[in-house]
Amino acid sequence: MAKESMKAREVKRAKLAAKYADKREALKAAGDYEGLQKLPKNASPVRGRNRCKLTGRPRGYMRQFGLSRVTFREMANQGLIPGVKKASW
Repeated sequence: MAKESMKAREVKRAKLAAKYADKREALKAAGDYEGLQKLPKNASPVRGRNRCKLTGRPRGYMRQFGLSRVTFREMANQGLIPGVKKASW
């Protein structure tokens, strides 16, 4: 499980990116790259990292479910994810 500080850092980055989204778009449209440089680094949406909603694991993230592969498999085997069942052929 990820440290709480790492999860909090990601939340903080997402809030900062949302706060400066309009300003970033305006500066990009105007071609003012010096103005973009003056914005905080974490205001860039690219710096965000997808993390599992339950454990905070950054690797093996499944975007469709918002979970890591480990958590997804556990929940799918327990039948907690609707419409997902183990393949057999």
